[in-house]
Amino acid sequence: MRIAMIGHKRYGSREGGVEVVVTELARRMAALGHEVTCYDRSGSDVMTGDAADGRERMVDGVRVVPVKTIDKKGLAALSSSYFATKMAIKDRPDVIHYHAEGPCVPLALAKRAGIRTVATIHGLDWQRAKWGRLASTYIKMGEKTAATKADGLIVLSEGVRHYFAETYGREAVFISNGVDAKGDLPASVIKEKWNLEKDSYLLYLGRLVPEKRPELLIEAFRALDTSKRLVIAGGNSDTSAYEKELRAAAQGDNRIVFTGFVAGEPLAELYSNCYAYVLPSDVEGMPMSLLEAMAHGRCCVTSDIPECADVLAGNGVTFEKGSADSLRSALQDLLADSDRGRVLGAAAKAHVEKTYNWDSVVERTLKLYRGSAR
Repeated sequence: MRIAMIGHKRYGSREGGVEVVVTELARRMAALGHEVTCYDRSGSDVMTGDAADGRERMVDGVRVVPVKTIDKKGLAALSSSYFATKMAIKDRPDVIHYHAEGPCVPLALAKRAGIRTVATIHGLDWQRAKWGRLASTYIKMGEKTAATKADGLIVLSEGVRHYFAETYGREAVFISNGVDAKGDLPASVIKEKWNLEKDSYLLYLGRLVPEKRPELLIEAFRALDTSKRLVIAGGNSDTSAYEKELRAAAQGDNRIVFTGFVAGEPLAELYSNCYAYVLPSDVEGMPMSLLEAMAHGRCCVTSDIPECADVLAGNGVTFEKGSADSLRSALQDLLADSDRGRVLGAAAKAHVEKTYNWDSVVERTLKLYRGSAR
C-alpha cells in the first residue's frame, strides 16, 4: 500500500504528540513493506530535524519530502498542508492520512481527486488558547471537513468520539496512541547540566502553551514547603510572550528550572529520575508525554479532564481542573508519602504496557486504510 502522511511538522521530531505519532506509524508501516511518504513542514518554528536544506531523503525506510511553507504565525500549518496535499495528489498514493484538525482543510482536494482519505483528530484544537478568532475559525473548518468528507475518522478519546457523533452525526473510530516499554537511565547528563538527581524534582514536560497550564503548576509549587525542585521542560509554540510570563512567575524561586526543549538522552533521564510527572492541562488529545512518563514507571499527577483521567485509569493522581489549590494539595500529599508514589508508578507502567501497544495501533489503522470500520 502507498501511504502519505500530512499535518506533522517534521518526521522524527519529538516536538509534539503529532510528530511522535506520525513517526511511529510511518516507520512501523514501512517496516511491514508499505511505501510511506511523510510531507515535512519547513520554517523557523520547527525545532528539530535535518531537512532544512529542502532535500528529499529516506529515513527508516520512509520517504521524507519537505514542502513549501509560509513561515508566519498562523500560516505555517495552513500553507504546508495545502502544498503537501497538492504534492501528494501528484504522487497518487492509495491513502492520504491527515493529522490534526487545521491540516484537514485541504483534505477536500484529495477527496475530489479520488484518493482515499483518513483523518486523525489529535484534539479539539480550536479550543487551544494560543489561537485567535481567525485561526480558530480555520481550525474548526478543518474539523468540519474531516467530519463530513474523510473516508475514515480516528479520534484519541471517547469524549471526542461522542463529540463528533453529537455535533456532526459522524461515527469515528477510537484508536489510542501507543508507547514502547521504557528502561530507566541514571541521572548523568541532567546532573551535569541542571544538577538534578534521582527523585529530587517534579517534572512538567510539554509545549509551553496556555492550555497546558504550566503557570498553574508554578503557582501551586511555589506554595509548597519542599526542597524538591520543579523542572519545566519544553519549548514554546508561537507563544514566546507566554513563556516570558512563565519565567516571570517563577522569578525569585531558585527551585524552578527551565530546560528548554529536550530530546534524546536528556529527555529519557528527565523521565527516569523525576519524583513525579505533572500535567495540569485544560485541553488535551491523548498526551504522549503522559504515556511515556507512565511507561517509565513514574507516578503521574494530571488534571481531571477525561483525556488524562482515562489514560491514568486510576493508576495516578488527579486534581480539579484549573484549581491551583487542588493541585497544591495533591502534590503535598504525594510528597508526604513516597511509598504511594512508587506503588502508583509501578501500576501505571503495568497498565500502559498492557493497554497501549503500537503494533495494535498500526494494525487497526491499516484496516481503516483498507476500508474496514474497526
